[in-house]
Amino acid sequence: MKRFVSFVALTTLLALLLVACGGQTATPPPAPTEPSAPTTPEDPSGVTGTVTLWHAYGTGSAEEEAINTLVANARAAYPDATINMLQIPFDQIFNKFQNEVTSGAGPDMFIAPNDSLGDQIRAGLLADLTEYVPMLEAENVSPTAIQGMSLNGQLYAIPESFKAVALYYNTSKVATPPTTTDELLALVRNGNTLVLNQSAYHNFGWMQAFGAELMDADGRCVADTTGGDTWLAFLQELKAEPNVTFSTDGGQADSLFKEGRADMTINGPWALGDYRTALGDDLAVAAMPGATNPAGPMTGVDGFYVNINSANISGAVALAMFLTSAESMDVYVNQAGHVPARTDIAIESPLVQGFADAAQTGVPRPQVPELSNFWGPFGDAITKVLDGGAAPDASITEACATMNAANP
Repeated sequence: MKRFVSFVALTTLLALLLVACGGQTATPPPAPTEPSAPTTPEDPSGVTGTVTLWHAYGTGSAEEEAINTLVANARAAYPDATINMLQIPFDQIFNKFQNEVTSGAGPDMFIAPNDSLGDQIRAGLLADLTEYVPMLEAENVSPTAIQGMSLNGQLYAIPESFKAVALYYNTSKVATPPTTTDELLALVRNGNTLVLNQSAYHNFGWMQAFGAELMDADGRCVADTTGGDTWLAFLQELKAEPNVTFSTDGGQADSLFKEGRADMTINGPWALGDYRTALGDDLAVAAMPGATNPAGPMTGVDGFYVNINSANISGAVALAMFLTSAESMDVYVNQAGHVPARTDIAIESPLVQGFADAAQTGVPRPQVPELSNFWGPFGDAITKVLDGGAAPDASITEACATMNAANP
């Protein structure tokens, strides 16, 4: 769908918001958690043959620990199958997958957000999994998640979780989270500290908050005529506050928040496990502050994609179903802080629930090719406004013009 519409209509469904980076290392098989009673996946055929899985979870992260546990459980449940797993840095996984599949090779499957789903489909890299939709529906997978992994009515991945960004805050410093951008400015002006990733992705939600839309129904950038200058002006106003830090280094931003040198930050559920370890009971999550409208963070779906060249598609799908079963999702939710794509998983953590609530007004990530030309021009616009003091109106006009010129 080419319209960048609000997610308000999806208020009855859970949705959530891009994964961390790690080194390219083979993952040793850890001991399964319950070898005496292995979990059975929903696919009755089970995992057979050899299946190679790539992931891009950060080294030592809660997400990596979760996938290690789940793959160990799968190995215990299917001892006759060979399950290989390799960690690929997140900033390399999409290009590496495309290069290898194009050459006729690549892993059987990999897990990632639907950042490049449309591009991968158009490049002919992914196996069509539409025949498994009835199985997903029978296993209580959210229709929104299925739609998020589909294009033109065809399914190309087994959904795992929703991902979007929200406001993390330290309750020992911030008793009540800000619900509006005015309240956020008041907090930092009264002494609270805020660290933000200087990126178009992390700050995208405030575009909708100020009434702006990125694209129209034809994929043309319209942020310059719908209020995008107000969005950039707000970021510039934040940057002028001495208690606000914009960082182009995600690791630095994480450290400032985890070490208590920043009271608030905007980030996704992939950071939840590490933040929780650092801050314990002082950690809380709330929706991004809104303005004239609720904030609309870009909302994506994580899932397991299958290589069109795979000689073991059924085995890969069976493994994906095992790794997204109700029992496996309990591990993802409770250990890694994921918001489940399944509707039959009880979310007990208020932190995870905070992300689920925050994403109800999110903007679904469009799978149109025009989005590919958003990141560069808008990232440059943010840099010019925040680091160079450029005028927000001129910067948003230039960004839209560049985006539209690059699109057919």
